[in-house]
Formats: sequence, structure tokens, C-alpha cells
Amino acid sequence: MEPITPFSDEQLRALVNLRQRYEVWLAAERRQRALPYDLRIKTVGSHRYLYEIADRSGNGRSLGRLDDEKLRQHSAYREEKKSQKARLDAARAALREAALIARAARVPLLASDAGEILREADVRELLGESLLVAGTNCMIAYAQEAGGRIIEATDETQDFDLAWSGSAKPDGAPVWDMLKAVDPTFTVNSEREFQARNASAYEVELLVAPSRAGALGSREKPRPLPLPEQEWLLLGRPVVQVAACRDGTAARIIAPDPRWFALHKLWLSAQAKRDPLKRRKDRAQGMAVLDTVAFVMPQFPLDAAFQREISKELEAHWREWNSQRASSG
Repeated sequence: MEPITPFSDEQLRALVNLRQRYEVWLAAERRQRALPYDLRIKTVGSHRYLYEIADRSGNGRSLGRLDDEKLRQHSAYREEKKSQKARLDAARAALREAALIARAARVPLLASDAGEILREADVRELLGESLLVAGTNCMIAYAQEAGGRIIEATDETQDFDLAWSGSAKPDGAPVWDMLKAVDPTFTVNSEREFQARNASAYEVELLVAPSRAGALGSREKPRPLPLPEQEWLLLGRPVVQVAACRDGTAARIIAPDPRWFALHKLWLSAQAKRDPLKRRKDRAQGMAVLDTVAFVMPQFPLDAAFQREISKELEAHWREWNSQRASSG
């Protein structure tokens, strides 16, 4: 039996258009945020100065006494900001239209809360550079990479897992700053310091492999425990897709290589300490993703070169999947 239900031509067109319009919006959003919050002319005593304003409270710094050059700088900023706002408004409207069309076409949808976090991470250039999507939310990206809905696996969850993949330690606490920008009610769960939760009880967990734990700043929150099994999710080539969200928005997903994701899920399904309900879901996802890779994802070969990289901890799960595939085919 085929592991996917192929997308229709209408669905494929909707997803292609969604990705194109997301990229236009992302570039416009980043350009808008790169501009100063405002430039204002202020009178201090008997002199006038040009100030760069940092926030809506009016905090800022002086750029010097007003002269012809400063006046030109002020005028150029006003024109650029007006032009950029028009481009961003148009990009937002086009993206919204594309997301609504994709939703109407009944493609797999990402939870709205997850989408908001991913968009903010993407604008801040954290997504892909420092963060990967982990867990069930990856299934949407794999379905789109495969060109169809994966039959034997769920593609939505009520929480959100992110994996730190950056190798260079950033300044400050970029993940925590990003989460608080999305929703200031996020707080760290005192009993599970790797987890943040907002006022609506939506949970975000931060995961990290031991090889990347040193790249997390000392002030970063949530604070994950290094897990050796997270190393597998850093291998191979990530999948990059743009998904429609349930609220008619869109977000980009950057997920681990599906081959290693699947084997990681099968390994999790065999861990006795894991919640039995999650173990069943892990196994279904792992088997379904490997079936999908084998059937319609030749860009991720299950060849001898890949098999040589499989660690001893994963060998039994690889053999089990191969055995099941042989018996059913």
C-alpha cells in the first residue's frame, strides 16, 4: 500500500504559491525591522537635533545637531519607511490570500501557535541557523516534501518542540527573547526547566544535543538537558517547507533529515520510560516516514552510504523496518 495520499494539482499549486509569497513577505519583514524605529527632530535648548528613536516610549540617542546632511538623512528615512510599509502591507495581503487558498485546498495545517513562533524565529534569523523544528510538527514538512499526506501518521500536536542546532554561542538569550516577543506571558516551568508555557497553557520545549549544548548562552531559557539521542537529528540534510496555519497565516518549517527523524522516533518508541501513548505515536510516525522516504523521496537515499552511518543503537530499528517492508511488499 502506498504510504501517502498524493496532493492534487490544486493543492500543489497552492503550496508553491504559498512558498513564493512567504519568501517575499519574509524579505519585506526583515527590511522593515532593519530600519530604525523612528527618526525625529528634537529641540533641546536653543538647538535642534536629529534623534534615532528605539521604541514607542521615545527612548533613543542623538545623531547630532541638525544640519543640511541630517535633514537629508531624515527626509530619506521618511521616504524609505513609507515605501517599505507599502511593500510590506502588499506582501502581507498576498501571503494571507495564499494561506487562505491553501487552507481551503485542505492541505495539512500547522497549529496557529506554532506558526506564530516559527515566523518570529524566521524573521530573527534563528530558524535553520540555530533552531530546528522537532517532534510531530515535522510531519507537515515531510508530507509536503513527499507531495502527499502521510497516511499512517498524525501531523498536529498541542505542544511544540524546538531543537537548538547552532554551533556558535550567540549574545544574550535569543530563544527566550523570541518567545517573549511572541507572547509576554511565557514563563519557564519550574518543574521542567526545558519547557516554557504561556497563559493559554501552550507548551514549548527546547531540546539540545550534547555537541551543541556549549553554544547555548548562560542566560538562555528554557534550559534543556543535553540528550545524546538529539545528535541523530543533526545528521543529513534538513527539509525546508512553508506550511499554511489553521488561522489563515503561514510559517516556514525547517525539520531534520526525515531518515534520521524516523529512526530517532523508532528508538524513542522502544524506551520503557516514555509515556506509552507517545511510544505508540512514535512508532507509527517512524515507520510511516521511512516508508514514505523509500517510496517517494529519492532525494533522501536509503543506500549503502546511509546505512554505514547508522549507529548500533539504531541498527535493530533499521532491521525491523526492513523486515516489515520485505514481508509486506
